[in-house]
Amino acid sequence: MKAGALALLLVLVAGLFPTATLAAAPHAVAATAVAATPGIPAIAVQGPGGGQTYTVTIQLLVLMTAITLLPAALLVMTAFPRIVIVLAILRQAIGAGQAPPNQVLIGLALFLTMFVMSPVIDRIRSEAATPYMAGSIDAMTALDRGVGPLKTFMLAQTRESDIANFNRISGGKGYASPKDVPLAVLAPAFMTSELKTAFQIGFLLFIPFVIIDLVVASVLMSMGMMMLSPTLISLPFKLMLFVLVDGWALVMGSLAASFYH
Repeated sequence: MKAGALALLLVLVAGLFPTATLAAAPHAVAATAVAATPGIPAIAVQGPGGGQTYTVTIQLLVLMTAITLLPAALLVMTAFPRIVIVLAILRQAIGAGQAPPNQVLIGLALFLTMFVMSPVIDRIRSEAATPYMAGSIDAMTALDRGVGPLKTFMLAQTRESDIANFNRISGGKGYASPKDVPLAVLAPAFMTSELKTAFQIGFLLFIPFVIIDLVVASVLMSMGMMMLSPTLISLPFKLMLFVLVDGWALVMGSLAASFYH
């Protein structure tokens, strides 16, 4: 699974910047080297026998910049946003403070994302990464094949109304089929749909815990114990209810199943 994710990263990077190189030329022919491969002089090393000027190509600089942005782009184009938002809302509904901590929630979200995205990663590895690494297809073909399964996943989770909204904002005239929707329109529409779905799931998770808080608050008021915080009393009951119904298994399983229906 990790190899598939790494292959996806390699395919995207190779497709965007297939010729990024690091040029090192002797000082005497530095101008010729720079003219052949446009770059920015980075390091000049002088020695007893002469010197060398190392240049960094503009493509390599763009590549390094893209690598820093690519993980964020991949995260927002996968199942990660919905999962991490639902888990954060669940923690707030329970009212247990920072338990579980942010690191645990993000770890759960990442591994559940890998589980949900494993069919997509396998398709990308078999259709794009493996042929590209074997040399049977070029970088642009691998990029087109690699984006296809990802777009299929995103389209299955995106509402048509959100796609139509961003298509209207961009001034588009519509598309003959869902596969014709460009990533520039599909990505924000997908994120909007994921946020909407995550808050809908979070609302349903919040209801049982709110009911417990209301019941506890009503009982305390009827007993005249208005100075006692209702959350202090309701927290053990909410934790007990969540454990008795095997809440984590239900939430994780329901989140994973929500991407297949």
